[in-house]
Amino acid sequence: MSRTFVYARVSTVEQHTANQLQEIQSAGFNVDKRRVIEEAISGSTPAADRPGFLKLLERMEEGDVLVVTKLDRLGRNAMDVQSTVQMLADTGIRVHCLALGGVDLTSAAGRMTMGVLTAVAQFERDLLIERTQAGLARTKAAGTRLGRPSALSDAQQADVKQRLAAGETVYGIAQALGTSRQVIMRVRDRLNTAA
Repeated sequence: MSRTFVYARVSTVEQHTANQLQEIQSAGFNVDKRRVIEEAISGSTPAADRPGFLKLLERMEEGDVLVVTKLDRLGRNAMDVQSTVQMLADTGIRVHCLALGGVDLTSAAGRMTMGVLTAVAQFERDLLIERTQAGLARTKAAGTRLGRPSALSDAQQADVKQRLAAGETVYGIAQALGTSRQVIMRVRDRLNTAA
């Protein structure tokens, strides 16, 4: 007799899995609470590195069914999602994705559908990365300084350089300028790499 398990994942602890669980219940799945695994971990973390997912794998057996609301609950990386579904299929576990009409991802039609969707998702992600990199390159070419503004002005950084050259301690300079030791150490490290 096959058992039904649910994997509900959110990316941060501020988010909740309640909507996913409600959606699964509304789809007609009455799952024993002991077979529901909820986890707050980034989708970019491979499934094999997620404590909740590993706990799920320990409990599932051949013939069981795993239900997820969306493909991205299994992961954001197309390769990871495909390998996760394949690993489950190899152990005789069927994977149902509600967002894909409840299709069994381990069936031939499910594998094809998942392949197309994950390829499109990966393509969109790659395009986003390309656009971001192009935007950063354009910003740099325009002379805009990227990153967080320096905690010290150029004049203060010059003062730090003089004080360091005079042999003052990092702690003493930080105290004198009212900043942290880490800020002074960053200035010192930039000096050492420039030398």
